[in-house]
Amino acid sequence: MTNFTVTRQIAIDAGHRVMTHGSKCRHLHGHRYTVEATCVARHLQAGGEQSDMVLDFGFLKEEMLAVIDAPCDHGFLAHVEDTELLAMFRPEGADAAEWLAPIRAAVAAQGYCLTAATRLATKLYVLDVNPTAERLSRHWFGLLKRRVEQRSGGLARLSEMVVWETPNCRASYAEP
Repeated sequence: MTNFTVTRQIAIDAGHRVMTHGSKCRHLHGHRYTVEATCVARHLQAGGEQSDMVLDFGFLKEEMLAVIDAPCDHGFLAHVEDTELLAMFRPEGADAAEWLAPIRAAVAAQGYCLTAATRLATKLYVLDVNPTAERLSRHWFGLLKRRVEQRSGGLARLSEMVVWETPNCRASYAEP
């Protein structure tokens, strides 16, 4: 079986903490995440503006910017169950339960919630999982998968999402 692959990389800056971590990652900190999406196809596009391509790199970049960069870059990634952390983002004077209710509802419905209705108008991306590199790779894979199929006319599929937390540490999620 012959496969062609393309990989596109973007980078974002975001803060997070891993609330269950037994060491220093339980503290608030940030990363310059490098995110790679790899797409695979058995055949190249036969015609049109993507002729002889798996998927135009520019199209892949647009989709990655839409689902990863726009909501997460220069924001904070948090687990919906990390109530102590979320309390720091609650706007001053807002009722905790009232502020958190629509966030929890959105997370329950779609796996995440993006809000800037925070104490300092900080971009807050709340997930249904701990924001580890492993979980982020699977989360972003799920958001990008259908977009890749649509942008390639069904020819390409997303095969792997890699999230680099540091130049030495990466996690990935792949589907066969």
